[in-house]
Amino acid sequence: MIDPVIFTVRLFGWEFPLRWYGVIVMIGVVVGAWIIERELKRRGENSDRIWDALIWVLPVGIIGARVWYVLNASLGGNNSYFENPASILRVWEGGLHIFGGFLFGATALLVYLRLNKLDPWLFLDAAGPAALIGQGIGRLANFINQELYGPPTNLPWGIPISAEHRLAQYQDLTRFPVDTTRFHPAFAYELLWNFATAGLLLWLSRRYDKQLKPGTIFAGWLLAAGVGRTWIELFFRPDQPKIPSLGLSYSAIFAALMAIVGAFLLMVRYRAINLKVAENWEEEYQRSNPTDKLSTPQRSGATDAIDQTAEQPLVETESPVVKKVVKRESPLQRKARQKIEARKSAKEAAARRVKAKKLSE
Repeated sequence: MIDPVIFTVRLFGWEFPLRWYGVIVMIGVVVGAWIIERELKRRGENSDRIWDALIWVLPVGIIGARVWYVLNASLGGNNSYFENPASILRVWEGGLHIFGGFLFGATALLVYLRLNKLDPWLFLDAAGPAALIGQGIGRLANFINQELYGPPTNLPWGIPISAEHRLAQYQDLTRFPVDTTRFHPAFAYELLWNFATAGLLLWLSRRYDKQLKPGTIFAGWLLAAGVGRTWIELFFRPDQPKIPSLGLSYSAIFAALMAIVGAFLLMVRYRAINLKVAENWEEEYQRSNPTDKLSTPQRSGATDAIDQTAEQPLVETESPVVKKVVKRESPLQRKARQKIEARKSAKEAAARRVKAKKLSE
């Protein structure tokens, strides 16, 4: 097994251990932020915004993750945080719950976006796949800490868990010998699910870039993350405190609600359910710098296409009769030009109808 402590610095009688848990979690945060940066840039937004927002999101998210973990553990009967309140502050020893990080972090992000007059759907859609990947990376820390494992299994990918890290129900070493007992790697199941669904969402956001409406990817994240976590909680998380009357963990209930909200948002977004409050749901992202040039895959609209035409080189073509100078036209420019011509023709036809009606009167 890997030592959870990378090294320890001793200074003036104090010890400062550097733990794999904190390092891996921060790697997950940085990778997630980098993915958001790439997605914002692809959609034509100022990608530096995410690093400014991270100053708000990161500390609030860590506080929320710790608060949620402490409350969840206390609801499960763990009184250690009441007996020793100072232990609540020892975040570096582990004990962060992703749901609290998501909830508090998202709240901080929305406050930042509102204060800076930025489109929340643009940022939430960019953050959905990034959150899955960042969370998946963070699950590697659970392997090092020997936590977030499932019940015993005979499957070939089962992992050993040392006696001191076992849950109370698996500490009978005559029934569950250390040398032969293996456990479901629940953290790995969630890691694989997160990476797979993040890849799917990123692929959809590119393959159907023009068809997907603002909010779709975020709703897809809620649905995918909720379904995956509910499945993990129901079958592979014996460590989670249960609601006595239901036999379900608090985390399973919250994950199921995430999935329900995600499915509901998708139905509202595509008018399967009509809500008055969603009538003005934007059809396109509202970028903070609409005059900035977007990346090539994101250039859209007649104005952008015409602006690009001015930048194209002139190409000479000859015929036996006359020499003409034409401009090379891309498929995007051709489509934009056809749109303009169609609108112009429609307006002229409408004007002719009005004129004819007046003459007949």
